[in-house]
Amino acid sequence: MPAEFAVLLKVTNTAPPPSWNPLNDLAMMTQYEFMVHAFQAGTVVAIVAGVIGYFVVMRSSAFAAHALSHIGFAGATGAVVLGVSPVFGLLAFTVGSGAIIGALGNRIRGRDVTIGIVLAWTLGLGVLFISLYTGYATEAYAILFGEILGISDRDVAIVVLAGVPTLLVLALLYRPLLFSSVDENLAAARGVPVTGLSIAFMAVLALAVTEAVQVVGVLLIFALIVTPAAIAVRWTRRPAAAIAVATGLALLFTWIGLSMAFYSPHPVSFFITSLAFGTYLVARVGETLARRVQPSRLLGVAPWVSTS
Repeated sequence: MPAEFAVLLKVTNTAPPPSWNPLNDLAMMTQYEFMVHAFQAGTVVAIVAGVIGYFVVMRSSAFAAHALSHIGFAGATGAVVLGVSPVFGLLAFTVGSGAIIGALGNRIRGRDVTIGIVLAWTLGLGVLFISLYTGYATEAYAILFGEILGISDRDVAIVVLAGVPTLLVLALLYRPLLFSSVDENLAAARGVPVTGLSIAFMAVLALAVTEAVQVVGVLLIFALIVTPAAIAVRWTRRPAAAIAVATGLALLFTWIGLSMAFYSPHPVSFFITSLAFGTYLVARVGETLARRVQPSRLLGVAPWVSTS
């Protein structure tokens, strides 16, 4: 099994040291089937996360996206107890709850407390399902923290089958979705069906969350869906450019994280989240410095010279 081989490789530390030549290291990694699967699934998930993440940030739906992943955890653990693939349980719970959240429309901003309460209850439900599960805790661990190095051909196929329709739907909804994300009230006044659009978007987001869980897990979903987009909107205000930047960052975090994990005993999700967090900090610091320097340039003085 790919998962067992991946774990054995890490425990025995049989992976050769990196050559620091990207082409040679890539050739080495792709000799292993589980790494090929990881790069395939990770690439699809990163692209979907980068595209949909922009709209999540623009619609101020980060908490709702986070809630979807945790609500899906209960469905995934319930599916494990029933002996079926956790992906089906995760998908059922995320799509169902996503449709309900989407139906709330702009009222979602005033329902954070309710979502938080439901979120806590579903996490408790997930803990109950784990306690009822008599097998090994490997699947539950993978749901929480991701285990992309252990996915199979079937898992890659599921990711692709979910990812392609997600991107197609986002392409079809792009213009009205962007309009309603910028100004929902104006979009409604212009005849855009904002409620139906919100439901459709949250359902698509549920699919993206289901895919991303296999890479970074339920607890670390922000690393791919929210963080790259949050960085991108600080670097550019043009929607198409921001989506491209967010997608590029998500791909870089995933690819570099996978490469680092191959030569390290530490989990992939640790590297992906660390890369995302570090880049976000750099973006914030850079933005702060730019704001401090700009007024000084306008005044024609050096930034360290006091004008008082």
